[in-house]
Amino acid sequence: MSSRLGEFLRARRQLTTPDQVGLRQAGDRRRTPGLRRQEVAMLAGVSIDYYTRLEQGRERRPSDQVLGALAGVLQLGPEAARHLHDLARLTAGDGTSPEQEDRVHPDILRLMETWHDKPALVVNRLLDILVQNSAFEALYEGLEHRDNIMRLTFLEPATREIWLDWEDEAHGVVAHLRAAAGTGCDRALLELVEELSRASEDFRRMWARHDVRTKTPDAIRFRYPDVGELSLSYQALSIDGAPGQKLVVFQAEPGSPSERALAGLRAVTPLRSAEGRPMKVSR
Repeated sequence: MSSRLGEFLRARRQLTTPDQVGLRQAGDRRRTPGLRRQEVAMLAGVSIDYYTRLEQGRERRPSDQVLGALAGVLQLGPEAARHLHDLARLTAGDGTSPEQEDRVHPDILRLMETWHDKPALVVNRLLDILVQNSAFEALYEGLEHRDNIMRLTFLEPATREIWLDWEDEAHGVVAHLRAAAGTGCDRALLELVEELSRASEDFRRMWARHDVRTKTPDAIRFRYPDVGELSLSYQALSIDGAPGQKLVVFQAEPGSPSERALAGLRAVTPLRSAEGRPMKVSR
């Protein structure tokens, strides 16, 4: 518990600048980015010794008042503030989660099969792609890392060409993984983070920020050699009865160039028919 709480506080402290909290910098030469520990302690109304113990994992029971003050100083949004409280409330027996149920309900599969013009997929809390329809497959045809959104983002070089706003999208999926994983520390999550950390400097940089966010952008922009650019809006919908699972549906604006480009992409994708291929179950 304590080390994860300390890591979170340290990361967010280093991302908060003196200007953001109204501290003057005249003649201030700083060796490290962000706020100093004593500055956070002063602004939160706690002693420097107490705050240091929090970051070092030696203080296990911060009050809600202290946590609220720290959230204010570090300018945490609602989701990040809840994450801070969750980390502080973990006990010695917490930190593991039951294995994620990855069976997708047949009704969801049948619904997705009818969406020939709407890319759709179901992911779990680790962003494993559990099922996908043929329209979604067309977006990433031929790419190797299509079993998990995180691997697709950081281990698949072609994604940087396909996503016009790769950096923003990558920050978003990392923050989403932080939020979706919550305070859990199960083996699957640790193995995924370790794999990505070994392979991607960009992932290490973004994961170290400890951003927490579930709200997704309104749209994602793609570019393909055969059909050009297209923009798809999407929604991620939680599935009742399947904790951690989300149904993600992409749509193009009716009658737009993006709708025509999406149809063209499906047309040039090998082995596609007007009826779509059978549902692909990824796991």
